[in-house]
Amino acid sequence: MAPLDDHSQPRRLIFFPVVIATVLLTIIGMIGGYLLSERRGRKPVTTGPGSPSAWASPAPILLATDGPCPKQSQEMGGGAGALGTLSQVLRITTDRKSVVWICQDEAGKLFYHANKGGQDAPWEEGRTALFLPDVERLPDGSFRAVATWDRTVFTVSGERVVIRRSSGAEEVRKVVPD
Repeated sequence: MAPLDDHSQPRRLIFFPVVIATVLLTIIGMIGGYLLSERRGRKPVTTGPGSPSAWASPAPILLATDGPCPKQSQEMGGGAGALGTLSQVLRITTDRKSVVWICQDEAGKLFYHANKGGQDAPWEEGRTALFLPDVERLPDGSFRAVATWDRTVFTVSGERVVIRRSSGAEEVRKVVPD
C-alpha cells in the first residue's frame, strides 16, 4: 500500500499547553477570589477617634441579653446615639457596692453604665453614675470602655472591674454575688 501523499503540516500536540494554561488560570482565579472576599468581608474598627485597632465583619454581632437596662441607661443611651432599646448584656456588683451594666442597642453597639449603690440608689450622672458609649468587646469576653475626657480605661469582666487611670494608677474591684 502506498503512503498517502498528504502535504499538510504535521499535527502539533496541544494537550500539555492547554493543561498548563488551565492550571495557571485556576490558581490566578482562586487568589483573586480570596483577595476579594478578604477585602469585602472585613473593615477597620476604631477604639478611639480615628485609630484602627482590629478587623471585624460589617454585620453587627448581637450578644445574648437578659432584659432591658435601667431607665437611666435608656435615657443616656438615647442622647448618645443608641438605636432602640438598650438590653442588658452583663450586670455585676462590685465589692464597693457599685453596679455596672454593659448594655447593647438594637444595632449591636455597646455602652457602659455604672452607679454607686446600685439601681435603687440616687443617680447623679458624673457624680454617682457614669455612662460611656463606644464600649469594645475584647477577645477574652471582657469589655473595655474609655472615658474620653481623661482617658481612664474601665475593663469589665464577670470576675472584676479594672480601672486604669491615665496616670498609670490602677484599681481592681472584685465582683460579688448580688
